[in-house]
Amino acid sequence: RPDAYGLVRAQQAGIKTVALCKDVYADYESANASIAAELKAAGCEYVVMAGYMRMVTDPILDAFPDRVLNLHPALLPSFKGAHAIRDAYEAGVKVTGATVHFANAEYDKGPIVAQRAVEIAEDDTLDSLEEKIHAVEHVLYPEALQMIAEGRVTVGDDRKVHIAPRG
Repeated sequence: RPDAYGLVRAQQAGIKTVALCKDVYADYESANASIAAELKAAGCEYVVMAGYMRMVTDPILDAFPDRVLNLHPALLPSFKGAHAIRDAYEAGVKVTGATVHFANAEYDKGPIVAQRAVEIAEDDTLDSLEEKIHAVEHVLYPEALQMIAEGRVTVGDDRKVHIAPRG
């Protein structure tokens, strides 16, 4: 979104930004090809999604294999999709959480980088649960990105994420 606060923060930090108008999404494959081209032209090494809410497809996935990160508000493989918090709340589970994973062609099924659990208390509402999950996400995602920046994260031939110790 051209009005996303993340763009303002990036610009203030001297990071080049690009915002594509929603009209470009009328042709989804063309949009993903445009996004991939813009990211490659900017010299991106990883794609970090937060609140993107659209499935990325081959043009992006092929340009950045095992380098497209997604943040999901549940403990995958449970509660996939756009309504994960509500689905977990309505299912009556006692624990849900947040997952950082590499996106792939299967929605919310890519290799998992990190997860953190969130307990659902008896007095939680859907809104309070959402707040708790977002608070965990705001810690977990930067931690996962730091491990990647340190070169400690790899995806093995087994399609599982392997994390090397520090140092």
